[in-house]
Amino acid sequence: MQSWLRISLLLCTFGFFREMRPSEPFVVEYLTGPDRNITSEELNREIYPFGTYSVLVQLVIVFLITDILRYKAIIIVSALSGIVLFGILLWTRTVWELLIGQVFYGTFMASEVAYYTYIYAKVEKSRYQIVSGHTRSAILCGKFLGGVLAQVLVSTDTLDYRELHYISFASQILSLFVAIALPSVSQSIYFYKTTTDVDGVGAVDDGNKDKGENIEGTPQQIQSPDELENGCAAENHNNKIVERSDSSTSNDVQPKFSWRNASRLLLQHTVSAYTNPTVLKWSIWWALATCGQLQVISYAQILWKEIDENHESYYNGAVEATVTLLGAVGAMTAGLMNGVFRSQWILTICSILMGAFMIISAVTNILWVAYAMYVMFGILYFFVITIASAIVARNLSDDSFGLIFGINTLIALILQTILTLVVVTDAGLGLLPRDQYIVYGSYFVVLAIIFVAVVIVEQFTKCTKKSKDLDVKSIQ
Repeated sequence: MQSWLRISLLLCTFGFFREMRPSEPFVVEYLTGPDRNITSEELNREIYPFGTYSVLVQLVIVFLITDILRYKAIIIVSALSGIVLFGILLWTRTVWELLIGQVFYGTFMASEVAYYTYIYAKVEKSRYQIVSGHTRSAILCGKFLGGVLAQVLVSTDTLDYRELHYISFASQILSLFVAIALPSVSQSIYFYKTTTDVDGVGAVDDGNKDKGENIEGTPQQIQSPDELENGCAAENHNNKIVERSDSSTSNDVQPKFSWRNASRLLLQHTVSAYTNPTVLKWSIWWALATCGQLQVISYAQILWKEIDENHESYYNGAVEATVTLLGAVGAMTAGLMNGVFRSQWILTICSILMGAFMIISAVTNILWVAYAMYVMFGILYFFVITIASAIVARNLSDDSFGLIFGINTLIALILQTILTLVVVTDAGLGLLPRDQYIVYGSYFVVLAIIFVAVVIVEQFTKCTKKSKDLDVKSIQ
């Protein structure tokens, strides 16, 4: 078997076991049930907000050290934190112990960045698209199978909610063994690079930067998520970085750690990206939309439990599996779209619909309606975030999609933390679940209005500029 394929299969196996957590769709039912006897109020006001803060703080740290530690160590930490997290969920009883578990939840979620970036440091650029497709598919397969397995086991009374956590716990142990088996990385994107690599990345393509608007306006095929994180970077910068070998070669110059070179490249890539108006505009929408989506999925089970007060939410697993499957279909559909101007209006309409779905979820007394709204919200989110990600990636003039992806995600988590403080906790408004979802729905509607206002202003400015240019030509 070729080296790159073996690495890809190992990483995919890790991603599959990491995401195969059948306990997740029923975690609220478990925590509020007789095994833990925690109230929905405690989950809503104390435990879940603490988890949000934990993810944010640790993402900042992980974001900074993943490249320094060269990925594998962070992947192993991810597996270890998952083991500890599900161990705490299984064998503790008090609220403060669960809060400690949220610290490990933060580690588990923040360290996901290493999974997505490891592969780019281990295989040559010509393999980027195929291996990234593998890793994304593994994640989706793990989530889908976890949801299906949870639903089947619960519906047939084979396992209860607590026993589902044993499967999740075992899955994390398996992911640890796979993580240990992953090959080490000698060269990273920023901190460990050969002199040749640093020199090759040194130049910024100012031509593309200046032409950002033209790139945005050119009809191009938008790629699906498994192409976004690698194909765009590989295509835009195929000649900028010396190809990494699938296996270490003694003839290559050994990469050296350098704060100076890393800082220069990080600053250069960041400035180059966010001084491009197209990247800036779509990154802002990306961060704002992701913030809202994270808040929606974090508190969905609490809302469902409030809607279905007299009966347990038996079909959470099926709903999560459906969202995963149809969300992937939505992302693939976005990959067939051409023309960014049309995408702007589609994105606006989808944002309004997403807001409407959440408001309907907040006011309905029928659980199946809330389920349907959640599924449709998820489909539209995966659809529009694929469009936004593709446009951002297409307009980057450096090999920096991973960096910009990380920064946008970090901004989204900062915004989510602010939204949690204002809407959920007692320090802010302390709203009930239904009222929270009215806020989240309104949030997406306002986001759509702001975005369409920006689009209208841009088009008006362009028309005004063209009119002036024609007047000048007529005078001449």
